[in-house]
Amino acid sequence: MTGLTRLGIAKRVAAAAALSGGGIGVLTGGAIGLIVAEAKLARRAIGPTKGDPPRADGVYGAWYAAPGVDVIRIAILGDSSAAGYGVTESARTPGALLASGLAEAANAPVRLQNVAKVGGQSSDLGWQLERVIAAGPDGGGPDLAVIMIGANDVTHRVKVAESVRFLGDAVRRLRAAGTEVVVGTCPDLGSIRPVAQPLRRLARRWSRQLAAAQTVEVVSAGGRTVSLGSLLGPEFAARPEDMFGPDRFHPSAEGYAAASMALLPSIAAALGRWPDAETGEPDTLEPARGEARMPLARAAVLAAKHGGTEVGREVGSAARAGWGILRHRRRRQIAEPVVPPGADATAAAGGEPTDSGAGAAAESASA
Repeated sequence: MTGLTRLGIAKRVAAAAALSGGGIGVLTGGAIGLIVAEAKLARRAIGPTKGDPPRADGVYGAWYAAPGVDVIRIAILGDSSAAGYGVTESARTPGALLASGLAEAANAPVRLQNVAKVGGQSSDLGWQLERVIAAGPDGGGPDLAVIMIGANDVTHRVKVAESVRFLGDAVRRLRAAGTEVVVGTCPDLGSIRPVAQPLRRLARRWSRQLAAAQTVEVVSAGGRTVSLGSLLGPEFAARPEDMFGPDRFHPSAEGYAAASMALLPSIAAALGRWPDAETGEPDTLEPARGEARMPLARAAVLAAKHGGTEVGREVGSAARAGWGILRHRRRRQIAEPVVPPGADATAAAGGEPTDSGAGAAAESASA
């Protein structure tokens, strides 16, 4: 199913209303003028993106190779946050961190393919997916796909329904190919320091609405999401000078490490390689940590407000349509990645891919 059903639309409207208090509201001419001015200042402060992130494709945890141990194949799709824009060493990219962390959790080699693009939008997932499928044996999908997308949809004012349609189509195609899918939802652009009020408040509202809609769509399509709201929680708010890169928009190497630690438990759990620390079971709910089964729209709203929250679907004979499972998985420190031979040690030079940044969100708001 690729279209928007009545149930799907109702869920998204409910999520958006709960987040925004009924809607964004009507901007006056003076407010629009102020936002345009703030957008220009934010764009000037953030500046253009230059160069490409370092490549990190290859096999991680090769020392786990043994007879009967299969290589886990993972693919990273999405935008600059998935590509690792801003770091200069391939070992610091999210792909390298996730691949090495998964290899350690699974005690198996992990082959990484990263097709994410700086400036990518949800509409780019189609061609990224084609590259991922083409790289698989016999045209099959990888064991796991990680998608980080949404910020550029917000800055370009892509309609939420259109954005999640592209994302939902990609998730369904991957699931049909037997691939587990984990989506890092749209980050909270209201946490970007160069963005002033009231633009920051609008950016937060738009990004949270998209994140909630992404969760409903992805879980309905058979995947699971991890909220990247507030750029993964209190670490970024408490130490922005450490967690953001020089442009104060993209994460620093330390910021990417925090993001990867938030994603890794859900990624490993999707493959059945992340048992609960106390029970030994992979999917045990802990009510004391706020984990529960609940209506999917409500879970999506809660996750959008709290970074690092996972939402997945119910499984088994007791599963109910329109319900999901909200989790707060325990994180684990990721060991220093050992970069595979052939991966770039430093960022590639040349080129200026476009990733409009938070400033464009406000500029487009006046269009």
